[in-house]
Amino acid sequence: KQYSTTRLAAIRGQSDRNIRKLRMTIQKKLQKRMYEHLSEKLEKDQVITGYQAQINPMKLGYHILAFINLNVLPEDKQRFYQYAESIPNILECSSVTGEFSVMMKVAFESTVQLDTFLGQLQKFGKTSTQVVFATHVGPRGVQVQEP
Repeated sequence: KQYSTTRLAAIRGQSDRNIRKLRMTIQKKLQKRMYEHLSEKLEKDQVITGYQAQINPMKLGYHILAFINLNVLPEDKQRFYQYAESIPNILECSSVTGEFSVMMKVAFESTVQLDTFLGQLQKFGKTSTQVVFATHVGPRGVQVQEP
């Protein structure tokens, strides 16, 4: 049976404030245990695959954000993926359908650096580049429905 904090205070001879603090402490401990249990299960089931900090590239001097589409021949894909992994300016690299086979999200300090990089990509195939003026919806994960 759940009593009001006033009733519990009267029964125990304590103030409402102490009872409220005790309830909040218990609630926080339960929430923490539930979160730990849930996160351990999600990690075990590989729903959660890792944790990362979101960094603002602009604050680090990377003022040019762009998306590059690249058409890589099937026989060159492995060589390209090894190359892409070695370039820290490539934030994301995905295989896609359509006219191009690869889409990359890149960050550079200047358009000169971006242009130099685009020149290096030409050995792998045709490119198409879109420079970002503004991002209206930033990176986010999928919405998780609670069971």
